[in-house]
Amino acid sequence: MSNLNSILGIRYPILQGGMGNISNAQLASAVSEAGGLGTIGTGTMNGDEVEGIILKTKGLTEKPIALNIPISVTGHLKEMVDLVLKYDLEAVSLSAGNPAPLVPIFKERGIKVICVVASAKQAVKAEKAGADIIVAEGYEAAGINSSLETTTLTLIPQITQAVNVPVVAAGGIGDGRGLAAMLALGASGVQMGTRLIATKEAPFHENYKNTLLAADDRGTVIVGRSAGRVRRIMKTPYAETLLKYESDGMAPEDFARVTSEDYHKKGALEGRLDEGFINGGQVSSLIEDIPSVQELFKRMTAEAKEYLAAGAAILD
Repeated sequence: MSNLNSILGIRYPILQGGMGNISNAQLASAVSEAGGLGTIGTGTMNGDEVEGIILKTKGLTEKPIALNIPISVTGHLKEMVDLVLKYDLEAVSLSAGNPAPLVPIFKERGIKVICVVASAKQAVKAEKAGADIIVAEGYEAAGINSSLETTTLTLIPQITQAVNVPVVAAGGIGDGRGLAAMLALGASGVQMGTRLIATKEAPFHENYKNTLLAADDRGTVIVGRSAGRVRRIMKTPYAETLLKYESDGMAPEDFARVTSEDYHKKGALEGRLDEGFINGGQVSSLIEDIPSVQELFKRMTAEAKEYLAAGAAILD
């Protein structure tokens, strides 16, 4: 099995998760500059919008970046595929849909393909389709989640024993302990979203960052089960509104509208927590500061080495 870092041309085995319509060049470039894989999420944006972010990101870093395409979410699939090819990006991340028809398009150009999965069955299919890397995302993660609701702790060992390509763990990871734990479970690295929101370079509203800093272990809620799309968000006034909509029996199509990316932007970018939502994973309760991305990565990797060494000493 090839080393994750060498496959992607990165220093640290840390990937940025796609952040939908709140994706931006500042954070993606900071992640890449710090030694991880910066990722631009396409969400529901059109080609011109995403191309603008790609150009700005490439103007801020010459290091590898990826584009995340949520297959069943974007209404501009062909445009997104064309952008990956046009700018010859180092990697593409495929999620929320069947990646098989798209994988050969990217592989032919030597672009590394990352497939996001939520089960061993999906992982095996993705590997068979030609995926270079599997991101296994557990139920602790922020944003749209699998209805399978499998936790990262149990998901990672199931998938690492089912496939031969590198597996990246996602969901519930934000410090050196989490990184060490995932490596111990057989993962080759981690993907993070929520923890990267609370960094100096992340251009999100202070209300978003402060909500993460103040969160306890009950700081997130699940919405959307009744509408057929599970989403983990931070507990805010708007989250309570969404839960009431569900309990009142709001139609799925109406619920999809009030949880659209427009409402995501209201919360994350404008800080209007009574009018829009903010995604957040269960790791939010462990976030206690706002470092630079580089400080975070250095601290995480140093801590992970200490925890792995301490664990080995206990077993001696």
